Amino acid sequence: MGAVGSTGGSAAPSAGDRRGRQVHNLQELRRSASLATKVFVQRDYSDGTTCQFQTKFPPELDSRIERQLFEETVKTLNNYYAEAEKIGGSSYLEGCLACATAYFIFLCMETHYEKVLKKISKFIQEQNEKIYAPRGLLLTDPLERGMRVVSSWAAGPPCLVRSGHSLGPGPRGLFT
Repeated sequence: MGAVGSTGGSAAPSAGDRRGRQVHNLQELRRSASLATKVFVQRDYSDGTTCQFQTKFPPELDSRIERQLFEETVKTLNNYYAEAEKIGGSSYLEGCLACATAYFIFLCMETHYEKVLKKISKFIQEQNEKIYAPRGLLLTDPLERGMRVVSSWAAGPPCLVRSGHSLGPGPRGLFT
C-alpha cells in the first residue's frame, strides 16, 4: 500500500512557504515565552538617561548565540536610539509647529522619534527572522517593556530573547 496524501514530488519549498514558516515559528516562540526562564540585559546609564543598553554578553546565552552577533544587535539598537533622540533642525521645526498648532500637527504627521521607533521595530523583526529565531531565540521590541531592560527567555532546549521594558517589579533591561 502506498502512503496516503503523498505528492510523490521533491520540490523545494518556495520563498513564500519559507517566509510563512518563519512567521509561524516566531509566533510559536512568542507563545512559548511564558514558559521560559528570563535573562536580563540592563539599561546602561553611564552616559546619563539616554536610551542605551549594556553590550555585556549574558553568560546564559553563551551556547545559543555568538557573542559578536549579540553585541552587534545591541550596538545597532543603541545607535538607533541615539538617532531618535538626536536634536536637529527637523525636531526643532516639529516643536515649533507643535506649539503653533496646539499640538494638533501630531494628528497629521509622525515625529522623527516615531519614525525611528518604526525603523527599530523593523530591524528587530528582521533580526528575529534571520538570526534569533533559527537559534530558538526571540528578540522583542524594547518599547513593549518600557525601554528599561532587555531580557531573554530560556525554556529547556530553546532560549527566547526578547528586548523590551517591564513595567512590573523586577530587573529592567532589553531582552525579555
